Amino acid sequence: MIEIYSERLRLIPLDNQLLTIWSTEGRNAMETRLGLNPSNWQIADFDRIETEDALQNFWLPMTAEHQGDFFWFTSWDIVLTSENTSLGGVGFAGFPDQEGLTMVGYFIDGNHREKGYATEALNCLIDWAKLEPALKTIIADTPFFNLPSQNVLKKAGFKEFAIGETVHLNEKIQTKNWRLVVRN
Repeated sequence: MIEIYSERLRLIPLDNQLLTIWSTEGRNAMETRLGLNPSNWQIADFDRIETEDALQNFWLPMTAEHQGDFFWFTSWDIVLTSENTSLGGVGFAGFPDQEGLTMVGYFIDGNHREKGYATEALNCLIDWAKLEPALKTIIADTPFFNLPSQNVLKKAGFKEFAIGETVHLNEKIQTKNWRLVVRN
């Protein structure tokens, strides 16, 4: 299995089998399968619901459909090497489209925020993705109020390009839209 390493982190792409274990037996069972120490994520309702939705409605079906290039359709577990524990996830919303565009998202456990891990993991995954010649642009959305996430994107070189809106838990949320041009 492919893994990506940075100074403090190891990124592990979760294939369909690992995602199925997460879905049916729980994260601890999946982490055990990966040989990790239990993480016991501290996760806000907003992030928990978003992660559960992504697991059931995107990662599981898309990794089943795209087994050869599932790396573009899954969550990469972010593992803190010094503790051998998961502290979050990062991933793309699919292989770059005809215009060379894909979207990225990330999450860091509440126990590990504001330590630079999200920026380090995002930069690590972007460096890996840049090896794909079809990739031209990466976009991201953040809730308007999520300043720490916006700072992560700024540190990774993203530029704000629009204000948008999304529906979360039947509630409209204003978002900021970000773009990183990888190549023209």
